[in-house]
Amino acid sequence: MANLTDLTIAEAQAGLAQGEFSSKEITEAHITAIEAARDLNAFVTETPERALADAEASDKRRAGGDVGALDGLPIAIKDLFCTKGIQSTASSHMLEGFIPSYESTVSSKMVDAGMVMLGKTNLDEFAMGSSNETSYFGPVLNPWKRSSDDQSLVPGGSSGGSASAVAARLCLAATGTDTGGSIRQPASFCGIVGMKPTYGRCSRWGIVAFASSLDQAGPMTRTVRDAAIMLQSMVGFDPKDTTSSEMPVPDFQAMLGQDIKGLKIGIPSEYRVEGTDPEILALWDQGVKWLEDAGAEAVEVSLPRTKYALPAYYIIAPAEASSNLARYDGMRYGLRADGENLAEVYENTRAEGFGNEVRRRILMGTYVLSAGYYDAYYIKAQKVRKLIADEFSAAFETVDAILTPAVPSAAFAHGEKSDDLLGMYLNDVMTVPASLAGLPGISVPAGLSSDGLPLGLQLITKAFDEETLFRVADVLEQSAGFTARPGEKA
Repeated sequence: MANLTDLTIAEAQAGLAQGEFSSKEITEAHITAIEAARDLNAFVTETPERALADAEASDKRRAGGDVGALDGLPIAIKDLFCTKGIQSTASSHMLEGFIPSYESTVSSKMVDAGMVMLGKTNLDEFAMGSSNETSYFGPVLNPWKRSSDDQSLVPGGSSGGSASAVAARLCLAATGTDTGGSIRQPASFCGIVGMKPTYGRCSRWGIVAFASSLDQAGPMTRTVRDAAIMLQSMVGFDPKDTTSSEMPVPDFQAMLGQDIKGLKIGIPSEYRVEGTDPEILALWDQGVKWLEDAGAEAVEVSLPRTKYALPAYYIIAPAEASSNLARYDGMRYGLRADGENLAEVYENTRAEGFGNEVRRRILMGTYVLSAGYYDAYYIKAQKVRKLIADEFSAAFETVDAILTPAVPSAAFAHGEKSDDLLGMYLNDVMTVPASLAGLPGISVPAGLSSDGLPLGLQLITKAFDEETLFRVADVLEQSAGFTARPGEKA
């Protein structure tokens, strides 16, 4: 029998169903793996006792013939999801020690489906970052290393803890959240599958807010099929979230294994962004050929306003963050610093509770919302956002999916871009456009760089067409045949 931590979700489901092992056994294997890999700093909070209790309860249900969609599967939850009775920090000193009395809708659905919760994964503070270096609890390490040196690499962000944990076989899968690429970018850096569903597919209720018009939960897994399985238990209408969609939820696995003959795949030249690693552009060309060999037709599409997506995002997202993070004032929950009067308590709490990147984005957002600048920046950025969404809509009148690189480079070393804010923000240049348009996207590991690091390709489809997204992603995954894992020689 294969190592229990090497199994995919689909394989684990089959093994549990056939009685090859119990949920308790596979859970214990993952707890041991987490304990042996604490140097990665992938978890803020480990919950082994909760996991074993979940596993034992799952084994009892299975013995009685009552099996949920995720029953007995050891999964990690990004520490942006509030979990009842378990510390939920958003990787910030501001929320250190905060224990919610409620469960986020997404994690609640997964609990109802039988998930075994291993713990809460590390992230960039309040999901603000592209490298997982801004966490109050320390940076997360990527389990991958370059073949040319032994430097520690970033796992990407903000869902870097989840990506690192999945890649290192510390969990079968993990949740992530994607505001401008925070699922897809770390998935590419860590050689896993990261999927952002259409905005509104997953409820945002109980997820610590960064930018409310952009935030969306999604699965981080090792295969496309696993992403489809996991997403099925995360989605659905939620009356507690006014942006939650009432669109029917399809069977996401139903399209897997089908061919893509006759589908048209859009190739936007605007994604040949200056500074992109030539190896990634070559992989993109290879990806086009793989899909053509599978029977699809590559079609050039034009998305000329792509170049405005990143600046628009870095106006809209900080503006919404400035508003959302105003609630952290030391009065109701979380950190409360001392002060001689109310104003000082506010000032001291926020100064002590927020890290540099969070403060920077609050300041940016407050500035663009201030009198005299609201029209010049925020309103103009929202108009650009609408134009970008319209361009995607026009493109999807002629194509079924769009193929692009996921990121402009492979994972970089810790500290390499700490003093280069523009370079750090450019990590999201290829993922932000789909986020602004609210479209589903997925990063699929498709190759290795000459330095032995994973590289991902991104697929995007029209809103609420996750079926086509999974259908094409499955073919891309099969064509790429990516089997590399951290620690192996390229």
